[in-house]
Amino acid sequence: MKKYLLLFIIVISTMFTFADTLELYKNCAGCHGENGEKQALNKSKRIGGQEANKTIKELTAYKNGELDQYGLGNIMKLQISTLSDSDIKEVAEYISNLDVNASN
Repeated sequence: MKKYLLLFIIVISTMFTFADTLELYKNCAGCHGENGEKQALNKSKRIGGQEANKTIKELTAYKNGELDQYGLGNIMKLQISTLSDSDIKEVAEYISNLDVNASN
């Protein structure tokens, strides 16, 4: 019985974590698309499936005002200014699992 309770707790907490991460990604989806399939403002590359460590490095640099790819540095800094390091990691993992071909 304890095993089933523990499994239930794990499943429920995973569902809430996924929901939170999906909510965080909604800010990104406006420009990058639901599956990271769009070039933001027709300037950036597609982010769907991008390696998580690269995304973490780039998002952290944008947040710190140290990156201005495609002239979108100020927009990105504003978009992610409220994300914690943990949020950035979660979003990066989520992005790494996106399939840019899923919505085509």
